[in-house]
Amino acid sequence: MKTFISRLKSLALIMGLSAGVAVAGPLTASAQEFKQIELTEKMVASFIAAQKDFAPLAGKLAEGGESPDAALTKELEDIAKKHGFASFAEFEDVGANITIILDGLDRSSGNYTDPVEKMKKELEEIKADGSIPPEDKKLAVDDLTQEIAASKPLEHKGNIEVVKKHIAEIEALIPEEAGESGAADGEAPAGEGPAP
Repeated sequence: MKTFISRLKSLALIMGLSAGVAVAGPLTASAQEFKQIELTEKMVASFIAAQKDFAPLAGKLAEGGESPDAALTKELEDIAKKHGFASFAEFEDVGANITIILDGLDRSSGNYTDPVEKMKKELEEIKADGSIPPEDKKLAVDDLTQEIAASKPLEHKGNIEVVKKHIAEIEALIPEEAGESGAADGEAPAGEGPAP
């Protein structure tokens, strides 16, 4: 159940369901646990459509911590099934597969770099950076080396194009990139300038 909730919180954070879920751990901690699947147009469209139904549950998830009650678990399953998923686990897998594409997609060029390759590049940059104190550098190198070892490269390259077709809809769900549409109760995001 702990994996179930940490994966959900990561997805909720990425998809911008609620600021209340922002206490979730980093995506990389749970990204290795998901099942890579081949995405279809229908899966991505259904995932996007389901966000409006999952959004009201974000507060309950934050309150429930690692152990949601049976009623909340049933609600999650029911919403997933309403949107054509066999289960909430399938919904999670679709979201995780979308997220791995988003993580490697350069929004300005449209080019995709596998997150594992991005981490390897980051590792080399950290090793070469003389401004990082030695003890901090060792911790960063050790952590990133472990993440690289535990991560798998993208298995289904076709997922890149499927997600790209829906990128505008997906980005509209992410508050940091959606500008004012990501603000709660019609307020502008605090501390941010106008959206580009």
